[in-house]
Amino acid sequence: MRLRTRVTLVSAVLMTVVLSATGVFVYLRLQTELRRTLEETLRSRADAELLVVKGSGSLSPDQPDDAFAQLIASDGSVVESSSSISGAPAFASGGVEAPTLSEREHVTIEGEVVPATMLAVPVGGGGVLVVGASLDDQRTTLGRLATALAIVGPLALILAVGVTWLLVGWTLRPVESMRAEAAAISAGDPGRRLPVPRTGDELARLAETLNAMLGRLEEAIERERRFVDDASHELRTPLSNLKAELELALRRSRTSDELERALRSASEETDRLARLADDLLVLARSDRGRLPIRREPVDVAEMVGGTVDSFAARASERRVGIDVNVPRELRADVDELRMRQALGNLLDNGLRYVPAGGRLSVAAERDDGSLRLEVRDNGPGFPAEFLPVAFEAFARPDASRSRPEGGTGLGLAIVAAVAQAHGGTAAAANAPGGGAVVILSIPG
Repeated sequence: MRLRTRVTLVSAVLMTVVLSATGVFVYLRLQTELRRTLEETLRSRADAELLVVKGSGSLSPDQPDDAFAQLIASDGSVVESSSSISGAPAFASGGVEAPTLSEREHVTIEGEVVPATMLAVPVGGGGVLVVGASLDDQRTTLGRLATALAIVGPLALILAVGVTWLLVGWTLRPVESMRAEAAAISAGDPGRRLPVPRTGDELARLAETLNAMLGRLEEAIERERRFVDDASHELRTPLSNLKAELELALRRSRTSDELERALRSASEETDRLARLADDLLVLARSDRGRLPIRREPVDVAEMVGGTVDSFAARASERRVGIDVNVPRELRADVDELRMRQALGNLLDNGLRYVPAGGRLSVAAERDDGSLRLEVRDNGPGFPAEFLPVAFEAFARPDASRSRPEGGTGLGLAIVAAVAQAHGGTAAAANAPGGGAVVILSIPG
């Protein structure tokens, strides 16, 4: 069932309940007011008639229309009646000791049998004064009200349902417009957006939220495309080199030394491919929130020292010193393998960009319940335009550098992925005195 139909049906049910309850309330309220007014009128007439009876011994000659009065003796006989009622007693006296109200459905007033309300008041000697009035006008009024409610109520219901149907249709028109536009959006045209109503209400905010979501999806699609393009480009170079070396080795007879050099070169390219495939797998898992980590208590000083030692030969070859400042007692619950991978990437980047004679420093400390790991160098630092995209895949500080010299551009992206998998953060900046600084903050 369409939303417009459901809302209209619910509105119709609610309006039916409200109109019915209102009609019943008005009817009962009017009925109560008419009865109260009639009772007060009868009591006033009874008081006046008692004064007349006590003064003259007979009833007042003037009686209102559709009303009557009787004097009934203690034995039940009629002493006196007004001209509008027959001589039969209208009330059976049985020792009335206080004013008593009652109704009779069949009372003959001015020759017409009508329902009536009577008030019996005791008089001296055991007699009873009875004053009464017809209920015919009262019931006629209530009947007309019931008829009017029976006619006006359904008309009001039909009008309310019609207005609700039109109003809901008008309200949902922007929704239908957004639905049609959303159906037309495809992966080949991700730049399209939903129309935003100029109402400033919930529908406008919904359209803005959906447009923001479409913007994020467009950015994600674009990142995926760039990732695939860059990955293809990165894979093409080592594959081309590997193929070239193998073709040269097979093209003509070669000496054993030439074959060995070709195989070594092919082996190096294969290693590059393997490392690149591992890095891409790490990033793919991190994008899907599935980068596995296994936390365990780790001696941070030992972890950092072991990682630095693995780069000692390369640092010595490039004449770069590495300083380590980690407290001996520092421990943290982290995935040691992933943390070594992240720290290794930072050291690898530092050794690529720090000039000969420069220095790298690695420091770690406990900061507000988190492990703070900092890698700093005294090299040229990051270009200002690179900092906003430092942790994106395939981003390089200097895109003009060759890939073997500048790396694949995945190192910092993997560092950020490892930090996020631990529930932490990674930040890159330039030190005030020069050089690059990368800080990992890992809870645990």
